[in-house]
Amino acid sequence: MSTTPTVYVGMSADLIHPGHINILRRAAELGEVTIGLLTDTAIAGYKRLPHMTYQQRKAVVESLQGVTRVVAQETLDYVPNLERLRPDYVVHGDDWRTGVQQQTRQRAIDALAQWGGRLVEVPYTQGISSTQLNESIKQIGTTPSVRLSRLRRLLDTKPIVRILEAHSGLTGLIIESTMVELDGRKLEFDGMWSSSLTDSTARGKPDIEAVDISSRLQTLNELFEVTTKPLVFDGDTGGKPEHFTFTVRSLERLGVSAVIIEDKEGLKRNSLFGTEVAQTQSSIEDFSERLAIGKRAQITEDFMIIARIESLILEQGLDDAIRRAEAYIEAGADGIMIHSRQSSPDEVFAFCELFEKLPTRVPLVAVPTSYHQVTEAELADHGVNMVIYANHLLRAAYPQMVTVARSILEHGRATEAERHLATVKEALSIIPENAR
Repeated sequence: MSTTPTVYVGMSADLIHPGHINILRRAAELGEVTIGLLTDTAIAGYKRLPHMTYQQRKAVVESLQGVTRVVAQETLDYVPNLERLRPDYVVHGDDWRTGVQQQTRQRAIDALAQWGGRLVEVPYTQGISSTQLNESIKQIGTTPSVRLSRLRRLLDTKPIVRILEAHSGLTGLIIESTMVELDGRKLEFDGMWSSSLTDSTARGKPDIEAVDISSRLQTLNELFEVTTKPLVFDGDTGGKPEHFTFTVRSLERLGVSAVIIEDKEGLKRNSLFGTEVAQTQSSIEDFSERLAIGKRAQITEDFMIIARIESLILEQGLDDAIRRAEAYIEAGADGIMIHSRQSSPDEVFAFCELFEKLPTRVPLVAVPTSYHQVTEAELADHGVNMVIYANHLLRAAYPQMVTVARSILEHGRATEAERHLATVKEALSIIPENAR
């Protein structure tokens, strides 16, 4: 029986730097080192999804000098693994004495006390910043395959994936960089939504598929030049079958993660008009075939085709909506988006309840444009996996721009409009290269 002391080190290990090596060197001096490698789910619970998958990170850590074995740490909390392994030591950097991990640290100390274990803390390595390293990676950019696969990883690891509309490089940068801290967690948008409505409106054209696919792909190129996050594409009806085949292959080649198509046909009219304008819903058979054609066209397993159900918009009822959901899943849909123009989320929640009972479950998407008082937590509690804020940046910009334009006309100068504006310095600093 070995008498070598056992040492436990918890790590994310997405970006290995000298600070990690210092910790591992100290741990190896104390005994046999087990790495508790945080899973994607554990990490995504309090900050961004790691760049590398769990298996990729595990392969890196297993090759590090001094590491004896690697086990999965399923939560930010160390206690479940500590009580199972009962190590003699836990080694960690001393930077967790404050902030989001302060409570985690105390729980580890209390657990170790049960069997006489000890916490050893290594001084923080000055001059090394994970935040700066992450920013460097953003500046380098990403590849189409990495971006494309990221949405499925997010859906697998987060209780709800948060997507915001982008219609220009500038709005893409806002989504890429906006972050708030709440209760020790870092909150940010997980990805972008390329909306047919906002893409056409930003060009001054009607939302009737007047902007062709080639023009919309140009918008995607502009977004992808300055961002790294995944993108979900609004594919309207998908168009004719041969057109949809081309669309799927073009989106996949660029690195788009998913396309959402709606089960309507004929001249596209915005869904929020509901029955106020003539809109024709596809038959289940025709739309299922459209989905199947798209699935046959795609090359990778990571690309997603999501079916958008318009039954509630067109007042066809819950039974029709859930019947379509089951048929579309059988036809190969990778997800279902349920749409509603009601001011309350009640009918969406009713759909969620029926959806949960279907024999095959795929990710469920909601777009709370009209029922905007609903919270992400409430949606997640009802089984929604992705929320799309579908047109909010464009709708925010429009009234502000009109206000400034009117003010300049009314006053014959720009002074009164200044309170509505970012400073020139602030405007320039939105572009990272301008701030250097």
